[in-house]
Amino acid sequence: MKKIIFTALTALFSLGMMAQTPVVSGPQITIDKEVHNFGNIPYGGNGTCEFKVTNTGTEPLILSKCKGSCGCTVPTCEPNPIAAGASTNITVKYDTKRAGVIDKSVTINSNAVNEPVMVVRIKGKVEPDPNAPAPSGVPVKEQGGAPHN
Repeated sequence: MKKIIFTALTALFSLGMMAQTPVVSGPQITIDKEVHNFGNIPYGGNGTCEFKVTNTGTEPLILSKCKGSCGCTVPTCEPNPIAAGASTNITVKYDTKRAGVIDKSVTINSNAVNEPVMVVRIKGKVEPDPNAPAPSGVPVKEQGGAPHN
């Protein structure tokens, strides 16, 4: 009988230990999205977007550095510590006076215990400059019809 009671108590104790979620202390970073897709943007249009960052930890979160993958991608991060439970926005400005595909990244360095280096991306396409002169010296291809002999 003692063995049965001992086995039952051991099993209950083991189940109780497995049900407990470990508490991680320190700052933790979460972000609302990993990618912002601009879609098509007119040349010179608004190339600004935001990523919402939340400190889901127990201590202040410090964003020590935010860096774009090139000079055309400029992020702005909160310089002050973000309190536990608080949120802030990282604003990213892309230079839309560069026609073509957008596929850039922003690296966020912080004191977060869960992800001290986080990378977010911006994507989309900037349409050609409508005021740009047409390329010269390029033969114009005729559309449709049979070839001329």
